[in-house]
Amino acid sequence: MKKIFLSIILLTAIMIGCSKSAASDGLSWETNLEAALQKAKTENKAVLVNFTGSDWCQWCIKLNNEVFSQDDFQKYAEDNLILVKLDFPQNIPQSDETKAYNNLQAKKFGVQGFPTVLLFNSNGDMVLQTGYQPGGAATYVNHLKSYL
Repeated sequence: MKKIFLSIILLTAIMIGCSKSAASDGLSWETNLEAALQKAKTENKAVLVNFTGSDWCQWCIKLNNEVFSQDDFQKYAEDNLILVKLDFPQNIPQSDETKAYNNLQAKKFGVQGFPTVLLFNSNGDMVLQTGYQPGGAATYVNHLKSYL
């Protein structure tokens, strides 16, 4: 009985630890690229698509912590971007429909690894395929701006 109780406590701690690794960034992410592209045309904004393994990919977590969760990026995104997150988690439940849609988009754009970040201009033309970039949020924003 004691071993079962300890096993349950250990399993719970591991699950909590895994869920914390995919920290919230405070941004409003869309989950449908087509709807985001339409919204971007209406609002004259660019679309940033983040293909991520939010709860297991260390570079994705690093990109989130160093860029997406920072004020410099959030201020820029609020005024200039429609954000789309297509997630491929290991421990976060998703519907079969979401999994199929995300896989279809990854195949469509030839996503080979995570994170992959796509940038579309307000006309819906893809202008950049990138990923993690060192230097923090301000550097990342300048990187994006150079393609728009």
